[in-house]
Amino acid sequence: MLSQLQSSYGMVLNGDLLHEIATHSRFLEVKKGHMVMDVGDSILGLPMLMDGAIKILRVDGEGDEMLLYFLETGDSCAMTIGNHFDNAKSEIRAVAEKDSTLAILPLDQVHQWMRDHEDFQRFILESFNTRLKEMAEALDALAFQDLQERLSKYLDDRVKINGSTSIHTTHAEIAADLNTSRVVVSRMLKQCEREGKIELHRNRIEVLNF
Repeated sequence: MLSQLQSSYGMVLNGDLLHEIATHSRFLEVKKGHMVMDVGDSILGLPMLMDGAIKILRVDGEGDEMLLYFLETGDSCAMTIGNHFDNAKSEIRAVAEKDSTLAILPLDQVHQWMRDHEDFQRFILESFNTRLKEMAEALDALAFQDLQERLSKYLDDRVKINGSTSIHTTHAEIAADLNTSRVVVSRMLKQCEREGKIELHRNRIEVLNF
């Protein structure tokens, strides 16, 4: 796994640190659609995504989901570190958007590396900043954008994340991510198809106007 760490993080973290990460971390391979973490799970480490994409969702008391952001190759979810201090449980749901490989760094070791390696400290702080911005954007979209705009951005994001204009998904999944109803999503997708922006297939959407 060291070579994969070097490929994904070699531009931002030094070689000695990457060797330590490879030695102390647990590695996890997950298939598309697999739940990496759920609300209430114990947080056992800091995830670093070496390959793939992970969808991060907020879940309310009734089980309804809202998409917060995606993690891509070379990203980390530094928001998990704060939970280490009071043994808090996960407040998010993480689902593999596509087949993914993660390194799970033990949190005790993470705090030591932050003290010992300036590049790692900078990487963690930048991850905090990025995740906070993405959550703010998700809240702004919910508060200020109409649902059609949110749907368009959602489709664009999934095209970028997957590197393909062909999105394998269902209307129900989109509705869950956008925290709306399947009927509304189906109606909006039909309108997009009439406007020549997409083509609808069984469990697949082809984005034409990207």
